[in-house]
Amino acid sequence: MRVREPATGVKAIETTATRTEATLGDYIDLVRPQQWVKNVVVFAGPAAGLKLASAEAFPAVTLTFIAFCLAASAGYAINDVVDRTADRRHPRKSSRPVAAGRIGVSSAILMAVILAGASGVAAIFLSSGVKIVLAVYLALTVVYSLTLKRRVILDVLVIAMGFVLRAMAGSFAVDVPTSKWLIACVFTLCLFMGFGKRRCEIVMIGDADDAEKHRKTLVRYTPDLLNHLLTVSAGIAVITFLLYTLDTTGHPAPFHKEQLFYTLPLVIYGLFRFAMLTESGVYTGPTEIVLKDRAMLATIVLWALIALVIAYQSHLLPAGGLGRIFGGTAGA
Repeated sequence: MRVREPATGVKAIETTATRTEATLGDYIDLVRPQQWVKNVVVFAGPAAGLKLASAEAFPAVTLTFIAFCLAASAGYAINDVVDRTADRRHPRKSSRPVAAGRIGVSSAILMAVILAGASGVAAIFLSSGVKIVLAVYLALTVVYSLTLKRRVILDVLVIAMGFVLRAMAGSFAVDVPTSKWLIACVFTLCLFMGFGKRRCEIVMIGDADDAEKHRKTLVRYTPDLLNHLLTVSAGIAVITFLLYTLDTTGHPAPFHKEQLFYTLPLVIYGLFRFAMLTESGVYTGPTEIVLKDRAMLATIVLWALIALVIAYQSHLLPAGGLGRIFGGTAGA
């Protein structure tokens, strides 16, 4: 009689994991609610258009935010299914419920379908522009998980485009025109953060062989190349931010956006600190850096507060507002 040897390696993980019943916490981990902070980008256009205080516009933007949270979670579930084998070789991602086997493939796919359907239901109450952008976002997310994430450079470009789609959806939700330079700001900033995410992965994994097993593109994303890409994308992000604040040829802005120029030190500090933290090997990506590094979080909150004061100064400050200090008139 032949005795069957016990499973080893990855197969052992799968065999043991299938006997573990998924908990509510596992399903919460699957949808990654901590990543929903990325969808705050949908508020950028409405905020620049001074629509956030509107009794009609704010519910529409909030519903758009919810729709994108649901769509993003559907994408994460699909991504975890596709990457379950590679994730088992990552020091942190190996604990994800699908990679660890606590949630089966069929259950994860079913969850993705339910979340995508719920996102579609939310979109019913939104404008046709939001519906189209949301559909494109969902399709792009699926294609990214299946193939585009394996294309060097293109993978980060797609991630940045996902944020652009979020920003566009927010503007469509309240029917406000969005400056092309604002879209460029979102794209270039997210491009910088996307390359930062790849840098975090390389530093955290350490070994080149393990990096290739986790994500094949990491072999071609050498530290020197990523340092160069981070430098270039950071420079472009700063330039597009300045062009957005100083451009007066596009759609007229309802506030003195040229005064945002004076927040440049905070912008540069945030970019430089982010680049520094990608080298630490402590964080898995931009979301962890933003939420867990106190200095980074404080910088973002301070910039947002200053931007809101500049945008809503006519409601918050006496006649003349910050114009008495900085001068200038409302520009596009």
